[in-house]
Amino acid sequence: MGKIPVRVKAVVYSLSPYQQKVMSGLWNDLPSKIHHKISENWISALLLVGPVVGTYSYAQYYVEQEKLAHRY
Repeated sequence: MGKIPVRVKAVVYSLSPYQQKVMSGLWNDLPSKIHHKISENWISALLLVGPVVGTYSYAQYYVEQEKLAHRY
């Protein structure tokens, strides 16, 4: 069972240096796209951001109470 050399052709993708509008479609009407994404998925965003912000604010409150605990 010998090894048989096999030629492998490589496909190289590149952009032309003269192409100026590579990502223009991404920036067209960006505020409308952001508003559309948020309005469609607001409940998912709230369920993601809510616990994260709540945990962070509780941790900050706890640290502040630990700092002030020796004063009482």
